[in-house]
Amino acid sequence: MFAKVLIANRGEIAVRVIRACKELGVATVAVYSELDRNAQHVQLADEAFALGGQTAAESYLNVDALLGAIEASGADAVHPGYGFFSENADFARSITDKGVTFIGPPPAAIEVMGDKISARGAAEKVGVSGVPGSTDLVDTADQVAAFGEQYGWPVAIKAAYGGGGRGMKVVASADEATDAIESAKRESLAYFGRDECYLERYLTNPRHIEIQVLADSHGNCVYLGDRDCSAQRRHQKLIEEAPAPDLPDEIRKAMGEAAVKVAQGCDYVNAGTVEFLYEDGEFFYLEMNTRLQVEHPVTELVTGVDLVEQQLRVASGEPLPFTQDDIEIRGHAIEVRLNAEDPAGGAFLPSPGTITTLNVPDGFGVRFDGGYRAGDEISQFYDNLVGKLCVWAKDRPTAIQRMLRALDELEITGVATTVPADIAILEHPDFAAATHSTKWVEEVLDLSEVGAPDAGPAADDAEPTVKRDVDVEVNGKRFSVSMWVPENQAAASGPSPKRAAKPDRKKKSAAGSGQIEVPMQGTIVKVLVAEGDTVEQGDTICVLEAMKMENNVAADKAGTIKEIKVAAGDSVGTGDLVAVIE
Repeated sequence: MFAKVLIANRGEIAVRVIRACKELGVATVAVYSELDRNAQHVQLADEAFALGGQTAAESYLNVDALLGAIEASGADAVHPGYGFFSENADFARSITDKGVTFIGPPPAAIEVMGDKISARGAAEKVGVSGVPGSTDLVDTADQVAAFGEQYGWPVAIKAAYGGGGRGMKVVASADEATDAIESAKRESLAYFGRDECYLERYLTNPRHIEIQVLADSHGNCVYLGDRDCSAQRRHQKLIEEAPAPDLPDEIRKAMGEAAVKVAQGCDYVNAGTVEFLYEDGEFFYLEMNTRLQVEHPVTELVTGVDLVEQQLRVASGEPLPFTQDDIEIRGHAIEVRLNAEDPAGGAFLPSPGTITTLNVPDGFGVRFDGGYRAGDEISQFYDNLVGKLCVWAKDRPTAIQRMLRALDELEITGVATTVPADIAILEHPDFAAATHSTKWVEEVLDLSEVGAPDAGPAADDAEPTVKRDVDVEVNGKRFSVSMWVPENQAAASGPSPKRAAKPDRKKKSAAGSGQIEVPMQGTIVKVLVAEGDTVEQGDTICVLEAMKMENNVAADKAGTIKEIKVAAGDSVGTGDLVAVIE
């Protein structure tokens, strides 16, 4: 087993890995950005190293900073979590070249499966067929249009080196292709550090079923049941459950065996997930995620297998302690992702801010995986997952009721969350009957009367801190260190940097006022109009990126653009005025 593991991630997955390491007696090393210096994963780890910067690109995607932390800490293994560099073969190879173990598959397997195009070819080689799709990377709207004409609309543009719905755009016609591919490439680059994309035919009413696989370096590979992840918005999962409900036994078995074939076909080692789309009695290979999944807890709850522990053991060279015949599925588990988003009217707008209250439920069969505490900030620069609420029960109806009870006990204030939408899903008869699909939330579920609960008091009264460089002596030796101290204490020892005055937020503009404001904090990535342009109600004025998602800011009435107040790259806050229409 390893002596010291560095976790190249943040939030709840970093906390999850740290806890697993501690239970095995393995020392842990955290890394953090400037915004995360007081985060929970930093507090729990045995050591922590600053990466610098605020955005993901400046910190958790900064290869030099990560490699420097690995070397300085003396870590003999690195766990990448999910997102960031978890599916980046170059990063894995840069670690292994230093003699440090990458807790994941070999770089060669990541290259095959991380590139979704070569992954399709690898699956076809072992007799596992996928949805009709392109075999080449796409860069232009003309390529999208040609694919749509050949295979039919709609078409899905997908990140070749990513997953989880990030960078995925659905195009209904050739007219939408230009904006869609530009947006897909921007999101892919922001989240995965690469912007290559490919195309697939977009199925009309599928369920999203995935198989958890686990393989060791001794030739053993098993699948640990299946999960249903069909309750989605923006192609990202809201609720996951295991096992997948109302799935014929022969399909369940065939999917599991197909997943093992795909894994063995690329000499896979460690934990991974093979995803399928299921529709009208047929299943199609979608992709393989060469990492731990966000929804791994539901598999742990129904199998009794600690997947992170097995990741660590497999990476250290141990064989799997069980065979396929040993895997037994018991009961039913459901996971609800708690995202900082306002689901009002089905918009699911990102809701960055400071968590003022966080009280999680308890009781038999209830589990909470989180990476934040009350007082922590959900930043616009990172994913908006606050935590994951999971339940286990003897059967699915009991699990649904247990989750509803747990959600009723859950208390989060300071940011809007997806909880009201989660409750609406769990209480709906379509969900109870397992007749929902990946498009059901957006096309069928009525969220017109659903709003986020009162976000509660803002955290503006929290005392601000400032950075101070000071000299200290330890055992007579002088060191220069950086400290973050309350601003009033810093003022006592010298002048502090001027803080930008807090903008005076106006009340939200009335519909049709022509005063176009952004609904959330974020960064303007594109302005689509100029002063003097004529627009119709609903036309996109600019594109706002917040929490790795792009959001169109639309005109609230027809008219002429009188004034544009932002440019690409500008940071804006909730309620900021970006354009005026007259």
